[in-house]
Amino acid sequence: MSTEVAARMEALVIAGPNQYAVETVDVGSPGPGEVLCKVHAVSICGTDSHLLRGDYPGFWPPSYPFTSGHEWAGEVVEVGGGTEGFGLSVGTRVAGTSHAACGYCARCVEGRYNVCENYGNPRLHRHYGHNWTGALAQYVVHNIKAVFPLPDELDYAEGALLDPASIALHTANRGNVGAGDVVLILGAGPIGLLAADASLVLGASRVVVAAPGPATLGRLGKAVELGHETLDTSVDDVPAAVRQMTGGRGADVVLDCAGVPESLTTAIASLRRGGRCVVVGIPVRPAAVDLQKLVLDEMDLVGVRGSAGEMRSVIPLVRDGRIRVKPLITHHFPLREFAEAVTVFDERRDGAVKVVIHPW
Repeated sequence: MSTEVAARMEALVIAGPNQYAVETVDVGSPGPGEVLCKVHAVSICGTDSHLLRGDYPGFWPPSYPFTSGHEWAGEVVEVGGGTEGFGLSVGTRVAGTSHAACGYCARCVEGRYNVCENYGNPRLHRHYGHNWTGALAQYVVHNIKAVFPLPDELDYAEGALLDPASIALHTANRGNVGAGDVVLILGAGPIGLLAADASLVLGASRVVVAAPGPATLGRLGKAVELGHETLDTSVDDVPAAVRQMTGGRGADVVLDCAGVPESLTTAIASLRRGGRCVVVGIPVRPAAVDLQKLVLDEMDLVGVRGSAGEMRSVIPLVRDGRIRVKPLITHHFPLREFAEAVTVFDERRDGAVKVVIHPW
């Protein structure tokens, strides 16, 4: 079944590091287990900026030309074979996520498809917008494992933020955040702000967001607007401040969403004995770890890669306003103005947090 679809579309085409333009390309067709979707909103992610700069050569993307974009929402316009019975049909409003894993390896069977053992084999695992064609286009083809029905209460721009919201929830889950915990969030970008809400959902009694301030402006100002306690990393001694807040003990959990090597040093120094540090930001430079403190205080240090099943859980939390995405949407651009949009995002102009692209 299908609806009328153009043969050609506009898409962002990356020709090489710092070489990209919106071009007219062919529209793909869905194969078995896939759907073709009309893309109504795509949110720019920090990973998109890294891909544009060529920060992960030969990995993300594996080759050029390439179309990135993995945080999106739209509607199904054509379905491939074998999709019957999964609740997806022409006209279904959907939100996309990035992993379509093999489903057969040990990690997938255990529910950890985000670290599928067949990653890198495009026949078995596709990481949309990273090593397989993404959604910064008017249409996109996705496996049905990577699309989820979008509730009527959420518009397409909000739907585009469901993928980062699921990553934020996975980050808090990896931190084993529980009732009464004091959680320190390093970084007030989209994942950090969403992880703050996710921590509260999981029972944290106190969430402190630390990022460069002042707290009246920019992203730290957004944390204040959302009701979180804040620390300004440009002037505050964060580990000392956290210990003062906790009677000398330190944070139970630190979620490092900053993506810079220096934040890991702050994270370890801010933890209580037996605490847990979760790293979701991906630094492009090596980071130093105080291994002596990590060992003697028996801390846990874990990584996060995307999400692992949290998309279904996060959708009702966003719909009900418990994890807030709408306040993070600060800018809207048409696809043809992508160059300006990514500049606004990278330079954080006018308090930019989430910049949403509208291909139509």
